[in-house]
Amino acid sequence: MNIATHIDQAGVAAPILSVDVSSLSYDGMPVLSDIRLSVNRGETIALVGPSGIGKTSLLRIIGGLERGCSGDCQVNGRVAMVFQEPTLLPWRSVLDNITITTGVSTAQADSALAEVGLSDRALIYPNRLSLGQQRRLSLARAFAIKPDLLLMDEPFVSLDPELVDEMMALFVGLRDAHEVATILVTHVEDEARRLADRVVRLEGSPATIVSAPQSPA
Repeated sequence: MNIATHIDQAGVAAPILSVDVSSLSYDGMPVLSDIRLSVNRGETIALVGPSGIGKTSLLRIIGGLERGCSGDCQVNGRVAMVFQEPTLLPWRSVLDNITITTGVSTAQADSALAEVGLSDRALIYPNRLSLGQQRRLSLARAFAIKPDLLLMDEPFVSLDPELVDEMMALFVGLRDAHEVATILVTHVEDEARRLADRVVRLEGSPATIVSAPQSPA
């Protein structure tokens, strides 16, 4: 996976992400086929489709967590991922959950916590946080490394509607402030309409992209 920023011959920055995956199989069963997708800096893509279609598998390929595929994936910059579950270290403080997992300084971690409204929770353990606060911590950890591409796997699931609205607003503020490109897996049409510049749909068996308007210039 290429993580060096690429400038083309015309002097124009290349897409943050270029994916060309011919196939992915699990135990001989094809899951994904002929996946071609590019994402520009600052662009948000909503990745939708039926449960089990392969959306998370595609995120894992992009994030470098899935190696058993044929094809190519180039990411021109840093990648951060927000999982469906917060995946926190329960035996370390909120602050440590950022510094240990990302390698950023304490000052950088403090700044990330301030951005999500958790400055006063820095020294407590994650089990003393509400689910919404744990999701805020996951966002803080992701943005602490100043990513160029953010991968989000149903980050607002299991939250009540009022809290989902609050979390979406927080994400939009962080995304715009950091100018980060984002791929968001969601089953909720309202989330896709509200957050995404484009909606990319996976369908079929094996799954392929059936709806992906052109990325804006």
